[in-house]
Amino acid sequence: MKTPKLRTVEKYQPPYPLNKFSRDFAVSLGKSLIAFLATRGNDRLEGSDWEEIFARCIGAQWAPSNVGLDDVVLGQTAWGAKTVKNKNPFSAKTVRLISGRNSLAYSFGEMDIPKNPVEVGEKVLSIWNERVKSIRAKYGILRTVVLLKGDGLREVSVFETDTQLYTPSDYEWQWNDKNNLEGLCKNSDFHKFTWQPSGSQFTIIEKIPENRLSIQIQKPESIDEDVVLRAIHFDESWIRIVSI
Repeated sequence: MKTPKLRTVEKYQPPYPLNKFSRDFAVSLGKSLIAFLATRGNDRLEGSDWEEIFARCIGAQWAPSNVGLDDVVLGQTAWGAKTVKNKNPFSAKTVRLISGRNSLAYSFGEMDIPKNPVEVGEKVLSIWNERVKSIRAKYGILRTVVLLKGDGLREVSVFETDTQLYTPSDYEWQWNDKNNLEGLCKNSDFHKFTWQPSGSQFTIIEKIPENRLSIQIQKPESIDEDVVLRAIHFDESWIRIVSI
């Protein structure tokens, strides 16, 4: 049956299909990483660096968010951006994404963690779902973009996922040997979630798609500070000593 045409509904189209990165994006990303290595002198690329680089590469607005789900915005599409170290970014199958602190004490006023894992799992996911709903109310499309960082940033991969709402009953909940809560998919036993009572850290395990973007770059020489200052025609008059 054909989808009926409606006058009052407009479906928003994303800037590009999920995980369909262009060649221009790949080149821009490579250039940004090379410039980062040359000017920083180290390979410690953090989450905020990745947010800014990704936004620049797709021509979007970098708008760091307290929630962490809409750090990059382009029209009606928003992205949460995450970085993960991985020695094999081209072949890794799964990745663990730290996805916030889901505190039962803060959200439900419960200082003592219930023993029933199903009850705890439902509450932990409800915190995540409310967070996602609040961002979805503002944007038509919500995604997570992940940078897998190989050693020295010489090899990296990028992939996206749709940022989802989860139904607690779709998962088996159990306490593991470290007294952390695990959520396993009922239809496959895939370990999908981990929640740590100590610190309330919530982790989502994602399967990495085969069609990830993977690039290799050549490590540049570091640029000396004096070279940078000469390039921008630095003058001591730019410095105003307020007090000494």
